[in-house]
Amino acid sequence: MTVTVRIPTPLRKLTDGADEVSIEAATIGAMIDNLEAAHAGLKERLCDENGEIRRFVNVYLNDEDVRFLNGRDTELKDGDEISIVPAIAGGK
Repeated sequence: MTVTVRIPTPLRKLTDGADEVSIEAATIGAMIDNLEAAHAGLKERLCDENGEIRRFVNVYLNDEDVRFLNGRDTELKDGDEISIVPAIAGGK
């Protein structure tokens, strides 16, 4: 299955400036691994040392937060859109 991954501005330096990339993957976990294979350095920014999606990184599958689905095991379909949204810290 080929899915489209939307890349946030802070991570575009790792995708040669691309705001979207197409990746072959059957699950969110496989998408992260394949994204890393194609664009080295992304996985360490998305996942912690245990391979889990970092607390401050939100991953959406067609506008649904994968944390409320099956996390890394969330299955993908051909043509799905995935958005990576880093949390923005703010306040005083």
